[in-house]
Amino acid sequence: MNFENGYAIGIDTGGTYTDTVIVKCADSSVVATAKSPTTHHNLSLGLAASLDKALAESGIDPAEVNLVSVSTTLATNAVVENKGAKVGLFIIGSGKVVRLPVVTVRYITGGHKVTGAEYDPLDIESLVDGITDMKGHVDSYAVCSAMSIKNPAHEAIAEKAISMTDPKPVFCSHRISTKAGQKERAATTVLNARLMPVMKDFLEGVGKALDERKLGKLVVVIRGNATSMSMEKAVERAADTFASGPASTAYYGCVYSPAKDALIVDVGGTTTDVTLIRNSKPTIQDSGSIIGDWETHVEAVEMFTVGVGGDSFSRITRSGNLEVGPGRVVPLCMAGDIPLPEKWLGKGNDARLIKIGPAVAENPEDQILIYLAENGPSTFGQIMKGLDLGEITLSTKLEKLVRVQVVDEVGFTPTDALHVLNKIDIGNREMSVSGAAVLGIEFDLNGDEFAEKVLDMTRFKIENAMLEHIVRKEIGGNMAGIVAGRSASPLVRFDVSLNLPIVGIGAAADCLLSEVAEKLHTKAVYPEHHEVGNALGAVRMALDNMNKESK
Repeated sequence: MNFENGYAIGIDTGGTYTDTVIVKCADSSVVATAKSPTTHHNLSLGLAASLDKALAESGIDPAEVNLVSVSTTLATNAVVENKGAKVGLFIIGSGKVVRLPVVTVRYITGGHKVTGAEYDPLDIESLVDGITDMKGHVDSYAVCSAMSIKNPAHEAIAEKAISMTDPKPVFCSHRISTKAGQKERAATTVLNARLMPVMKDFLEGVGKALDERKLGKLVVVIRGNATSMSMEKAVERAADTFASGPASTAYYGCVYSPAKDALIVDVGGTTTDVTLIRNSKPTIQDSGSIIGDWETHVEAVEMFTVGVGGDSFSRITRSGNLEVGPGRVVPLCMAGDIPLPEKWLGKGNDARLIKIGPAVAENPEDQILIYLAENGPSTFGQIMKGLDLGEITLSTKLEKLVRVQVVDEVGFTPTDALHVLNKIDIGNREMSVSGAAVLGIEFDLNGDEFAEKVLDMTRFKIENAMLEHIVRKEIGGNMAGIVAGRSASPLVRFDVSLNLPIVGIGAAADCLLSEVAEKLHTKAVYPEHHEVGNALGAVRMALDNMNKESK
């Protein structure tokens, strides 16, 4: 395909926003950008809204779009949130117990030696019994045999036996990984099996949205190791999309950083991701990444993620301490029609307001939804008292409803603090000012002073994440702990400097990172279009890959 003319589109679906960028293929110059809230209950809706905004701004003919590149945090979030298919695992040739996110695991005699010679004959009877036991209880199967990278015969037999008994998908480790280490290969295979339906649903939504707009000419998905693959391959190797967003972040930094070595810091709504580029290249974990609690063979950019961002829940605990993150809430200024915070906002269980969300509930008779329909937006404490539920029970129920946006949680956030101080203007400032005034009373502070306190804590967490990542990589884990805990004692004080620039990405980056850079005796830069840097990184990466392949 000719990439000297026409346009290319980059799309990044993050935890809070879905960003779209349209660029000219010839020189990668930006034609239009757009942001829309990520709709977790149906990811394609937020994607379509962002896409339509960018297309309307650009005024281009969809027929001129030659390439669409997609990056996403979907795989990462699915692992964290324990989403995905129910997997049955067969381990062949090892009786060593593995702890993986599966419904059930069956250990079977068999496997091969490092030479490829058979170690033990495959126990067919045990294999068939295992399939019979798992059928009807799992959505997919994972098979991992000892040294299948040298001889996959036993995995192939198991795959055939499963397919003859149950038409569910089967994932074999020799197709997912070519590296030694049965435990890591098993983890990689299981995560692919778990994530496949999640990625399949998402990419079907992407495909539908693109086809409706006649944009499906060539679509690629960004891998976590800063390369691209087809949508079909992304379903087959869903775990490879782990760190897809940070890979796009790192690539954006490689293209737009003022120096060959730099720290790329993506301040999102939910998290802040820190990646390092050396000699204008992302640093890649070639041996494999830790995904959730599991060591895998998935190649991905080295990154450090901290649970703090623009929409981090900033609350006062029952004991009177201020905490920022790691949870995310809808900022007061973006919450729409709710009572003024001065009428409900407090500390502890009254720090967040629960309201009906945009998604349609599968179970409209849920007691929480009935309570909200009858009483309107209510604090966590009010619901707990009204329904006579324990704190843990209510938290568990709400977590499930919030995840699919059936209900929204509203609270004070760094985004609100920035509104109070007139540093951004994207929402209803009156709500933010009211919230800051109420919460400031707890510390004998006025609203502006409380907002500064929230931002100081937010910046400190981001600063620690940056230092911990680079010190752990360059010096070692023990030193990283010392640096991160340098403010824990009033008897010890030392200064830290960074000898490389910070490249900020995200809409709130320039409001938070300049002060961090000053404390670390370096500079923060915010290249043009940094607010949609992930989407721009995704499309630049794909275009560069395509141009290399065509030469």
